[in-house]
Amino acid sequence: MQCEIRFLPSDRTLEISSGEMTLLEATRAVDLPIASACGENGACARCGLEILEGLENLADETERERVIKERNRIDPELRLACRVRPRGHLTVRAPYW
Repeated sequence: MQCEIRFLPSDRTLEISSGEMTLLEATRAVDLPIASACGENGACARCGLEILEGLENLADETERERVIKERNRIDPELRLACRVRPRGHLTVRAPYW
C-alpha cells in the first residue's frame, strides 16, 4: 500500500510504501530539518512531530515512547518520528518548520 506524507507548513509531500521507513527518514527524504541527538534511538525525544491527520495510520504509542516523552518533557500529543512507520496517509507538522 502506498502512503502519502504531507509536511506542513512547507506543503512538501512524499509517497512511500507502507512501513517502508520511519517518519524521521521520510522527513529527511524531503530535505526538511529534524532534530535528533540520539542517533535515532528514541532516547532524546527531539524529533517529536504533531500528527494533524492520519493518526490511525500509525501504530499505537508504546510504553517506551510515552516514557521517553515524559522524561524529556515534550508534549504528550507529539509522536517521535524515529519510532513510528507510517502505514497510511499522514499530515504532519514540526514546531520549527
